[in-house]
Amino acid sequence: MNEPLSLKMLRLLRRAKSLLSREACRRIAQYVASQATPHGLFTDKCGGEDIYYTAFGWMLSYLFGVGIPAGAARRRLQNMPAVTGDLVRDAAYARSTMLLDLMSGNAARLFLNAAMAGRNAAIPVFSVFPHHDCRSPYSQFVRLSLAEDLRREVEDKHRIASALEAYRVPTGGGYSNLPGGAAASVSATAAALSVRGQLEGYVPVADTDYLYRVQDASGGFFAAEGAAAPDMLSTAVALFALHNCGRPPRVHPAPFVEAHWLESGSFASTLFDETGDVEYTFYGLLALGTC
Repeated sequence: MNEPLSLKMLRLLRRAKSLLSREACRRIAQYVASQATPHGLFTDKCGGEDIYYTAFGWMLSYLFGVGIPAGAARRRLQNMPAVTGDLVRDAAYARSTMLLDLMSGNAARLFLNAAMAGRNAAIPVFSVFPHHDCRSPYSQFVRLSLAEDLRREVEDKHRIASALEAYRVPTGGGYSNLPGGAAASVSATAAALSVRGQLEGYVPVADTDYLYRVQDASGGFFAAEGAAAPDMLSTAVALFALHNCGRPPRVHPAPFVEAHWLESGSFASTLFDETGDVEYTFYGLLALGTC
């Protein structure tokens, strides 16, 4: 059985941390702590508590030993609806719950929750999806990762993998997040490769050629053709997919990643950004972990 995507990411984040100096780790931990609310959750770009950013913030908190008020955080989490029908939000809630158990040192609760969840045959029914499409590569990636985090069996693996064919770009390789799309995107291709890898096994298939080919000379990846600059999210997910497929990138990405590390201890989305957030700090470290 394949290691869950969340554990694959955590393993690379740990590797990234091992490459950093003690001072660098201190700065990142200090930044992460500064982004938490008094209740221990994390805020979005507008300053409001947000479960999506909390999932990133708690992953980094767990990794860098940032203290979170577990009791207050759990009460705050319990006041949020666990199931809303929104795939991305519900996946973030499930991962946050798992991370809070880890940070609380409650391995027994985590094991029990996983064992009980694993008895259920199906994951929740969703009505809100990225791109308004439940079959797109990104939606499939999030749904599969959620199923893995909940230890729930994924049924119809062949059907899921086959459904991705509608998003494959026939000319030039890669995948789009739109069925029949004429141009591939890095994030859609990385998501599709990750889903297929988890379901069928990772091999350096032809679609890795697309990621290999479109890497910029800087070491980064553009979100789409015509984008102003390579960005950290696209770079991290592309490197993550290539790493899992056992294919090194064409250009070593370490200088690109380092250039996006800010004095605050966070990582910026692009070189045009002067501030970072916990999401892009997560992606910066994920990219560094593949180096």
